[in-house]
Amino acid sequence: TGDLHTLQALIPIFQDIVEHHVRGTRFGIHVDPADDLLSQGCPTLPLTWMDAKVGDWVVTPRRGKAVEINALWYNALRLLERWCSETNQTDAAKALAARADRTQKSFNERFWYADGGYLYDIVDGDKGNDPALRPNQVFAISLDHPVLDGSRWKPVLEKVSEHLLTPVGLRSLSPENPDYKPKYDGDLRARDAAYHQGTVWPWLIGPFVDAWLRVHPDDHKTARGFLSAFESHLNSACIGSISEVFDAESPFIPRGCIAQAWSVAEILRVWLKTEPTE
Repeated sequence: TGDLHTLQALIPIFQDIVEHHVRGTRFGIHVDPADDLLSQGCPTLPLTWMDAKVGDWVVTPRRGKAVEINALWYNALRLLERWCSETNQTDAAKALAARADRTQKSFNERFWYADGGYLYDIVDGDKGNDPALRPNQVFAISLDHPVLDGSRWKPVLEKVSEHLLTPVGLRSLSPENPDYKPKYDGDLRARDAAYHQGTVWPWLIGPFVDAWLRVHPDDHKTARGFLSAFESHLNSACIGSISEVFDAESPFIPRGCIAQAWSVAEILRVWLKTEPTE
């Protein structure tokens, strides 16, 4: 909005948020001073968006340093660096830049899974580094300030396209993983067991399209094509809206909530982003 007055009022709050994460806060959330990556972990709570829990069973705990959390952390540092610079807080901007540089260096050293040619989903987790092929890594490319080195964008996007991309969004886990579940149905325990273990989430097509356009900036036609199946979906489930999730394999039956806000928002956002310019 260009509202500099409001920005100046908010910057101290943003700085306080960063400082709390650096010092450490609840649920094991803290920046590891060894590598400036953001870590989290609570045995009884799933703290990322993959938050399924049945009784005491945390289905996808993801304790440790999560790939998308650190992509978001880096992005936040760079945004605040710019805002401090724009409001003449030079020393604060320099300190944020130095921290962001260290975070980016560590991210590229720690998250690259060389044997697979993609990014670990978690590093320093309960069982070490987790090579599960999940969609969370697209945020390392898609955000305004991508943390992943540009030389690795294309191979990561190719892996995600090969294993996770469907006509209605991204699978939450590769079909090659032994924990993969192709259908989201059955009782509550069965559904939650599949919720983030293969089930397709349409909202993830948003960051996927952003990542695609970062690798292929002139190919808006292909990017728009990733959204084509949603036109027919608007006439099923909830008419005129988009479902929460879909089964992970054809015929990709819509499941969960029949009208999900972040499904609608992300697909609308990238629909507008891929609008033909001619």
